[in-house]
Amino acid sequence: MESSENSAKPAITTTTTARHKCAACFKQYKKKEHLVAHMKISHHSVHQPQCGVCQKHCKSFASLREHSTGSLAKGNCSKIFAERGCSFCMRIFDSPVSLCEHLEICCLPAPFPIDFVKMHWTESQIDTNGSGRIPEAIAMDCEMVGGGSDGSLDICARVCLVDEEEKPIFHTYVVPLIPVTNFRNEVTGITEENMRDAMPLKEVQDKILQILYNGESIGRLRLHGGKARVLVGHSLGHDLNCLRMNYPDHLLRDTAKYPPLMKTNLVSHSLKYLTKTYLGYDIQSGLHDPYEDCVSAMRLYKKMRSQCHPRKDMGMLLAAHDASTNTFDSWKPKELENMTPDELFNISKSNYKCWCLDSGSLS
Repeated sequence: MESSENSAKPAITTTTTARHKCAACFKQYKKKEHLVAHMKISHHSVHQPQCGVCQKHCKSFASLREHSTGSLAKGNCSKIFAERGCSFCMRIFDSPVSLCEHLEICCLPAPFPIDFVKMHWTESQIDTNGSGRIPEAIAMDCEMVGGGSDGSLDICARVCLVDEEEKPIFHTYVVPLIPVTNFRNEVTGITEENMRDAMPLKEVQDKILQILYNGESIGRLRLHGGKARVLVGHSLGHDLNCLRMNYPDHLLRDTAKYPPLMKTNLVSHSLKYLTKTYLGYDIQSGLHDPYEDCVSAMRLYKKMRSQCHPRKDMGMLLAAHDASTNTFDSWKPKELENMTPDELFNISKSNYKCWCLDSGSLS
């Protein structure tokens, strides 16, 4: 017979606390105000890389790669990605056969090296086929030699530009502004002999601007509504500084600073890593070839630009608010807390311009 002590034990009751789940990254919060605070700083949007299995939004492709293939990858997502996922663009396909067909396009061959020593352009070679079409984007890369007493100062000694079809349109060696103390020949391949036919920096600057501004002055572009070209590259700020040039920030497409291509902690990857990871071939295994680097940066840009990110339906709740002012700051705290996670996601916006907007692929 049970003792009276055992029979007097109170019944155990369990209570569950409602959790507020982010519609983009699936993080959960005990209080709605904490979810709202998360949405304000996360800048979630349809432009973020997204898992093709669970639809989770990640802040970069590096984060998505960890989610799909890393040591802590999600079980079902990892399994499906291993069977039907492209490790270059991170898309999921209907079948292994479809994946194989896709890989023939997504995994690119390395560009053929061009002997720049024998090919010295001093004029733009754009549109030699007479089509009249102006390339929308130009990729640029510079090779640096060393100056200063210890050779640590970067001096631009060579510059190359290519168009979207990977055709070289301008290349020259550049007259150094200060004496070269280290040609860094084991990396650059540049020798003192190469510099004998180098172009003065001022002339190089003029040639590059002529290409980027389509032969027009900045004043004429503004007056007549002309269109300057997008400039693509890796660590463009460094190249422009060494060339002692400026170019509008809104026209720069830098693969070193594009958030989806950065590490999870938003530190830049090297162009060598990005090329191997997203394009499927090696670069910079020996001498650094500015043409090869230009082509790789352009291919990365075009791959990111070709993404199609659908515009989410803002719903009846947002109809009364003008799109240009429809941000978290335009809503009262109580209004935000009354929104569903999906509605909060709908008013969340990127803190960077997605390159898909360059091609008008946003539908």
